[in-house]
Amino acid sequence: MPDLSDGFAPADADARPLWVLGPDDLKAWRADQPAHVGNWLDKAGFAAQAGRVIVVPSKTGGVHGAVLGLGEAGQRDRHRFLVGGARASLPEGDWQLAGNLDPDAAAEAALGWLLAGYAFGRYAKAPSPAARLVPPTAVDADRIAAIAAGEALTRDLINTPANDMGPAELESAARDLATAFGAGITVTAGDALKDANFPLIHTVGRAAAPHRAPRLIEMTWGDTGPRLTLVGKGVCFDTGGLNLKPGASMGLMKKDMGGAATVLGLARMIMALKLPLRLRVLVPAVENAVGSDAFRPGDILTARDGKTVEINNTDAEGRLVLADALALAAEEASDLTVSMATLTGAARVAVGPDLAPFFCDDDGIAAAFAAGGAAARDPVWRMPFWAPYEQMIEPGIADLDNAPKGGFAGAITAALFLRRFAGDGTRYAHFDIYGWQPQSAPARPKGGVGQGARAILAALPGVLGL
Repeated sequence: MPDLSDGFAPADADARPLWVLGPDDLKAWRADQPAHVGNWLDKAGFAAQAGRVIVVPSKTGGVHGAVLGLGEAGQRDRHRFLVGGARASLPEGDWQLAGNLDPDAAAEAALGWLLAGYAFGRYAKAPSPAARLVPPTAVDADRIAAIAAGEALTRDLINTPANDMGPAELESAARDLATAFGAGITVTAGDALKDANFPLIHTVGRAAAPHRAPRLIEMTWGDTGPRLTLVGKGVCFDTGGLNLKPGASMGLMKKDMGGAATVLGLARMIMALKLPLRLRVLVPAVENAVGSDAFRPGDILTARDGKTVEINNTDAEGRLVLADALALAAEEASDLTVSMATLTGAARVAVGPDLAPFFCDDDGIAAAFAAGGAAARDPVWRMPFWAPYEQMIEPGIADLDNAPKGGFAGAITAALFLRRFAGDGTRYAHFDIYGWQPQSAPARPKGGVGQGARAILAALPGVLGL
């Protein structure tokens, strides 16, 4: 995992100024600058356009500083991490922010700067920007670095192809994380899943090769405080099973463990920040493979808690492995349980790749997630647990249907399915994330990306009373 914190320079560094300006600030700022600065900007046509970066020379041919445009005030919600996006355009050396940035904007700038240093370099050299930033005095640099490190872990796990990120490798990543922070970890794998009563996890993963056997990974950390349980879907590759996906639909299936990657990244943030809580992380890790022992459409399976599930599509396997993990989570009291999964295409149709939709019955928790997402520049959007659709997941021949026919409300029916296993009275939220940046954007290169983790982290103090 890359060390993104090396993008920060010491507080006493001899740093050049990076002025961050909107069009309304530009005239007054120019009045305080040497004449050659204004002339240079005029020749470049700089008008503080959003994301536009101009490096300004000194009279002696060196670098006087740089100017970054924020764009019109009414348009700024359309742009995230503009300061981070500027990093690659700046010469090597140390920089410090100048301009009228409030503490929230300064925190976004610092986080975006570090995230812009991420590059996935496991298989080919991937240079990161050489410019460093003196962290603004208004921000907690250690907290920003911890958040960036958690995000880097998530991105690395998602970006790694399935041949090097199967269930065993995902377990290894969880063990490394546990070792780094003194967490406990237990793993139940292969046929031992049947004896331990994880029938759905075993059934979904049993067709994979022996070295890619299914498993349930459980990590625990913390001795005091409220209890937080994170459950992440770890489908390390999804062929669709016997309901085989078309080839084009398999192209991104290495990211189908994005829920697991995101909860591990969030767990890293929580542990690095030493939040006063008791953390439990559950990851059902499988490969949904095609083989002689693959489960079939029409099968009826019995989950850990005794509920029966009719299989109408083997490509709706994520909710099955999550069902066993949520049933396990419900066996211990939790002050908040959150599941995260790259679960449905319907969620992408509804909100696109940039928003992380979530489901929650508790208005207070939902409001906290929304506020946390806005503050952390990690956009989320509440979706309904719509009770009238419960009948859509009740096939009659079994308690539940894993893939209701008709195609309507796919994200909602999947969330309703999961809620059946979360435990009565449990404060529960489910995030149906995409986990992928389809096109490069400031501080978000094309590839794996965390969604929802920063929003949850920002919400935890209020939700759990920390």
